[in-house]
Amino acid sequence: MFDELINADRPQTVLWWLRKKPGTGPQLLRDMACGTREISHDTFSDLPSDRAHDYLRSLLVAVGVLGPIDIRVERMLPWIEDVVAELPAEDAAIVRRFAHWHVLRQMRKASHENRLTRSMTDACRRRVRVAIQFMAFLHTHDATPATATQEMLERYQALHRRPLTAEYAFLVWLRQSRINTTLRVTDPPRSPPSVTVSDSQRWAAVGRLLHDDTIRRKTRIAGLLTLLFAQPLSRIVALRSSQISISDDHAVHVVFAAIPIQMPPLLDDLIREHLEQQCESRYTPSHTGWLFPGRLPGTHLSTENIRTQLVAVGMKPYEHRKAALFQLASDMPAPVLAELLAITTKNAAAWAKLAARDWTDYVTERGRSMPHRRRS
Repeated sequence: MFDELINADRPQTVLWWLRKKPGTGPQLLRDMACGTREISHDTFSDLPSDRAHDYLRSLLVAVGVLGPIDIRVERMLPWIEDVVAELPAEDAAIVRRFAHWHVLRQMRKASHENRLTRSMTDACRRRVRVAIQFMAFLHTHDATPATATQEMLERYQALHRRPLTAEYAFLVWLRQSRINTTLRVTDPPRSPPSVTVSDSQRWAAVGRLLHDDTIRRKTRIAGLLTLLFAQPLSRIVALRSSQISISDDHAVHVVFAAIPIQMPPLLDDLIREHLEQQCESRYTPSHTGWLFPGRLPGTHLSTENIRTQLVAVGMKPYEHRKAALFQLASDMPAPVLAELLAITTKNAAAWAKLAARDWTDYVTERGRSMPHRRRS
């Protein structure tokens, strides 16, 4: 940790974060070095969860002093205790079990797969809130989650006049935990993929991102990877520099799944410039391997950082990505699309169906053209 601090490319960044209110960073490091505070995540669990402490904790993780964690997951733990603090003991116990066994489990899985976003985190908190709201409704009818009936559930839905999308996770968990196996809710409807952005609008956005130097380079690169290769922002911001390769003829290749894809002209220039001129994030003191380093040490840029910039220039990443998927699905077979873009075959098939292309013959011919393997 000492070597990291004194060898930082931008020492003023480290100093700024250590002095940031409440300004306890230097004293905390001193206490850890002297042995008066334990060098562990438990020490931070007893401290306020603010940006200054989160930075220092992430820095200790980034240099290997502490084990890996996700700050967004860690912040959920005190938040859960806050929201259950005034609940009856029995309700609080159920909410804790639901939050820890279901909600936090999903968050940790998403974090492990580098796809946990702020919107997902907000959705997880909403699931906890609506669970509390549903139990409050049951209490007004002298019922508990264990004694609730289907008729009460339907009355609750009629009261709120909306599908039970947010409540779905809690109700399913009640059934899986055998707290209440009588409640039934239909699966949230999944509408087929749709496209609201025309191809001309998509290419207009491509043209602007390729040529508008007033837009941040990282935003232009991320937007173009969405518009041209239908990559979600959550995957783009989690790209590592090792996924980019430059051949002897200066061609740039990016690996989204397992196959390197050559970048088109102008976009390859932007990526080369980003790699050549990439200075460390002014918020982090050390290189982490991320193509887009984030604000906290050891983290990548947040999807919201890029999404906000793209929306500001008139691009809707989610809608434009669907337009790209539609066009790509009409140009290549679903198995190839899935393999190149790292999407599921089922998802690729759905887009191929929307694009009205039947690649069944391709799959058959590909199977025939594959050399027969000899039996060992």
